[in-house]
Amino acid sequence: MYESDSFFTLTAPQQIGLVAMSAGLMLCWGYVAWRLGAKRPLILRIVIGVAVFASFVWLSPQIYYQYYRVIIDGLPAQWVIGWPPGPRHILRLLSFQADANLSAHSQGLLGWLLLGLAAVRR
Repeated sequence: MYESDSFFTLTAPQQIGLVAMSAGLMLCWGYVAWRLGAKRPLILRIVIGVAVFASFVWLSPQIYYQYYRVIIDGLPAQWVIGWPPGPRHILRLLSFQADANLSAHSQGLLGWLLLGLAAVRR
């Protein structure tokens, strides 16, 4: 299913770097969801989880692009983020109905993780 994914065009060290950066981003956004969801009503915790996930989907392409600028010579400095994602796109990611690639499926898993972290009662 993922054979043609761009992840597999990278060298092993580049793949390791991308996975490490993704894990770091997951920890950062997870911590934000966990902290913002503390001591709030359940519905608000769920809204916070969705909002934190939407912020990841919106802002992370710029962070990933900077990584690709480091590993690929000649990529220009530019903004790659656009408008924030709409509710339909977020729902498609969470329901795994977006593109059938490693990135979209990983984002869907992260979305559920962020919702869980925000929703857990502490």
